[in-house]
Amino acid sequence: MLHRITTAIAIASFALSTNALAQVLFAVTEGVTYQATPKEIREKFEPLAEVIAKALRREVRIVLVPAYDDARAGFGKQEFDLAFVHPAHVALAEVKAGRYKTLAWTTGFTEYTVSLLVKPDSTMKSLTDIKGKTLVTPDPDSITAWMVRAMLRGEKLTERDLRVRTTRYQDAVPFYLDYDFADVGATAANAVVKQWTGKGGKVAVKSRSLPIKHIIASTKLSADDMDRVREALISLANTDAGRKVLTATGYKGFQAPNAEVEATTIAWLGL
Repeated sequence: MLHRITTAIAIASFALSTNALAQVLFAVTEGVTYQATPKEIREKFEPLAEVIAKALRREVRIVLVPAYDDARAGFGKQEFDLAFVHPAHVALAEVKAGRYKTLAWTTGFTEYTVSLLVKPDSTMKSLTDIKGKTLVTPDPDSITAWMVRAMLRGEKLTERDLRVRTTRYQDAVPFYLDYDFADVGATAANAVVKQWTGKGGKVAVKSRSLPIKHIIASTKLSADDMDRVREALISLANTDAGRKVLTATGYKGFQAPNAEVEATTIAWLGL
């Protein structure tokens, strides 16, 4: 009997130590409409992975998942413990499904807005004005395109009411306007908007804003672990060491999410 008890304790202790040392998979899904190499993305997130590893006292492995459908497949099976997800519609679909919870929003990316660009001589000033026109958007599965469709639904317009063309990258949108391949161009890239308006172009309509870059955690992760990671992320901006990490990532910091905003965003996007 004593031998059995000793064996049971040993097995339990081994299981606990194995679980404690289990590798944490940290998925990174960046947007499809911006250009960056896998090496650049990995180097950008390695300092953040180290912060998470220290908070959890476990090894963290970065998994780059550039394709949204691959990310969805992984999230659907809860293969990833944590994830940085650029497109809000991918992250929030998992939140709605109950498989993941939002730990933090990326500061500086909580007011993501789509601008509909038109030429200087255009008279378009509202969404109804684009009926019958040609609209170019980034990739159909980009958050920008999802937001455009939400905007159209708000005016009871469908893609049948206008001609929609797509291009993969945000910075290619002005090309379609310059060469009359489209009458209206949708972009959420501030640099593109600034360049366009700087040369006399106009913004006909702007969308509502929403948070765009989420850090989410699988509901399989314990509440304590979620709290540790959230606190580690949110407190980065408060220390010199943390600010160095943020400098490496290119972000200003992370902040607590707002559940009400997420709920209204999920509804608006039609997730």
